[in-house]
Amino acid sequence: MLPAEAWLPRARDHAERADALTAGYRERRAQGERHAIDDFMYDYYGVKSSHLRRWHPGPGVVLAGSPDDLAAHASWRWYRAVDGGVALDAEGFLAERRSTVEHVRTLLAGTASRPAHVGCLGLHEWAMVYRQDDTRRRHSLPLRLGREGTDAVVEAHPLRCSHFDAFRFFTPDAVGRNREQLTRETQTATEQPGCLHANMDLYKWSAKLVPAVPGELLLDCFVLARDIRTLDMQASPYDVSSLYEPAVAIETPAGKAEYVGRQRAFAERAAVLRQRLLEVADGLVGPAS
Repeated sequence: MLPAEAWLPRARDHAERADALTAGYRERRAQGERHAIDDFMYDYYGVKSSHLRRWHPGPGVVLAGSPDDLAAHASWRWYRAVDGGVALDAEGFLAERRSTVEHVRTLLAGTASRPAHVGCLGLHEWAMVYRQDDTRRRHSLPLRLGREGTDAVVEAHPLRCSHFDAFRFFTPDAVGRNREQLTRETQTATEQPGCLHANMDLYKWSAKLVPAVPGELLLDCFVLARDIRTLDMQASPYDVSSLYEPAVAIETPAGKAEYVGRQRAFAERAAVLRQRLLEVADGLVGPAS
């Protein structure tokens, strides 16, 4: 049981941290402006900035305090009143979300069990525009090397994408160039911990487990995903100079070395967060076999 004087400051600090992380997005949204890097965090993952402000203690914790102190948590889904306070209703949460929790646990455990492969060079983004009409691109940014230069990079490098949710956006001409033909059904068997998108998706999985995921862990996953997203676009075929970001020119030796070094560092950060999320899932439904 946490007394109010112990958890209320944590909740306030969490809300302030979330506000600082989402300030740019909220300001641009109010002005009707778009940002090719930052907006992905909200458009793709679908988590509202207001929900990021909500601090959750995680399972097995009872929040004590006055009715006013407890009013917000008591009104949120999957919380229940207990003697002296409010707590996560883990049984109610699992009654609706068990299959999700078990899938997340299986995916995270499988990913963690495999060696990290680096050196894919972010070519998934290049494969998404390979031999494609410019009017069908996912971003309005210009191509840094132009159409012919972009296609030439794809043709000069092997495609080794291991993440289905990137692979499914490959252009038809790029699909057959990938080392492996990925499917949703085989995702739990092909995810590996060096993949930028698998590590970005720790944010997705943490959001899927809210409110069982402690608030601090959710924001830690958000920060990692936002940092990875920056490299994802810096190393992409798009010209990100208008976003005040330097390109990581993966078609050059120096760019390749920079990408691999940053990819390794992200994999190390992600391994810690993946283990923390696994502990949450294991605590809810037991360890994976």
